[in-house]
Amino acid sequence: MDDIQRAQHYRKMTETPVHSLIGRLAVPTIITMLVSAIYNTADTYFVAKLGTSAAGAVGIVFSIMAIIQAIGFTIGMGGGNILSRQLGAKEDEAATVTASSGFFLALILSLSLSVLGIAFTDELMVLLGATDTILPYASAYAEYIFYGCPVMCLSFVMNNYLRSEGKALFGMIGITTGGLLNIVLDPIFIFVLGFGTAGAAMATAISQCISFIILLAFFMMGKSSVRISAGKAARNIKVYLSIIRIGLPTLARQGLSSIAMIALNVSAAAFGDAAVASMTISTKVTMFAFSVMLGFGQGYQPVASFNYGAKRYDRVLQATKFTASVGTLLMLATSSVCFIFAPEIISLFQSSDPVVLEIGTAALRFQAAVLPLTGITTTANMGLQSTGQAAEATILASCRQGICFIPLVLVLPGLIGIRGVELAQPLSDLITFILSIFFMTHFIAKLKKLPNVIE
Repeated sequence: MDDIQRAQHYRKMTETPVHSLIGRLAVPTIITMLVSAIYNTADTYFVAKLGTSAAGAVGIVFSIMAIIQAIGFTIGMGGGNILSRQLGAKEDEAATVTASSGFFLALILSLSLSVLGIAFTDELMVLLGATDTILPYASAYAEYIFYGCPVMCLSFVMNNYLRSEGKALFGMIGITTGGLLNIVLDPIFIFVLGFGTAGAAMATAISQCISFIILLAFFMMGKSSVRISAGKAARNIKVYLSIIRIGLPTLARQGLSSIAMIALNVSAAAFGDAAVASMTISTKVTMFAFSVMLGFGQGYQPVASFNYGAKRYDRVLQATKFTASVGTLLMLATSSVCFIFAPEIISLFQSSDPVVLEIGTAALRFQAAVLPLTGITTTANMGLQSTGQAAEATILASCRQGICFIPLVLVLPGLIGIRGVELAQPLSDLITFILSIFFMTHFIAKLKKLPNVIE
């Protein structure tokens, strides 16, 4: 990218009306999140046709995929938020060092996870809550996910880099292409070629390789404001610690999501395979709905971080208020559909097992009822992280699927049975929302006090 293009990009990020800029950046990220959610949901849909135990296997392996995503998103969003502020402050070379350092850090960590996962697949599946009947399906699925772990992780990193610098369209192209290919390959590998649950994992691994190649090509062709080069990777450990520190809220959110999924599977397994399958389905559907808010929030993040770096705090404040209000309305509309049509949605995945339909419908309705609260929760968390307030953002990110959820999902089932499994996430969302109001109030008050620099 030449100096003229950099100047044009700077003006776009600091002068375009906030609502218009967030909208333009949010559309590609929402599409990216929806496509990612669709191919994750497609795995559940097609594998569920193999039976209740196979459907449960998707939930078991999903916690592994959450760990892979946690590594990629922690480094991608940590490095992305830093490089976005560096670009806003016109420190382009420092941004390239940050991007390169994060990329190779993610490569080392994901390769390590891949080797360990392949060596101890069966043991990990049991640890994650697989029953004797679910274990064969889960192990077959997980093996190929571990093979694809490095490219999956690095795709998340590069997508977050592009989004953080305000070029979400390129990230959308890479992730969407792989996601659509995944949807096409799923039925072919599962049913036509007869690979079963392993086929779903093969389709995911191949599709992620295609996404990785496309995303890497954008960096190699100079479409990004930063470069990825081994020679530019930092020799100073402080750079890596800074990336991890800013990424901690994401690690808390994504890492605890994986632990929460394990706790959910273990608690549900006490009530049989049907409970594991139904909670897997309802959780996947809720995540699909929530991906709209995540995508919208990720359109907000580069606006907040870039303008914070440029000392345009008035624009950060405008962006925060706009995202919180519009996000709440989006989630209200999405949750209404999930609540009203919960039985029909669950039956799309598994209509032959009445227990799955009963538990899944109740769980989906409970989760849909509190989904609108995530408009404020997500904005508060992403706003704090984007502006470098790692400690506050990490605390808030730890609540929804960690500090609040894990104790609830482990304790409530012993008190009120399967209803406790169904209510754990909704109650956790409610508590997190109350805490988010406190953080949001202080965040807005701080932005109002900071002096703006008008160029």
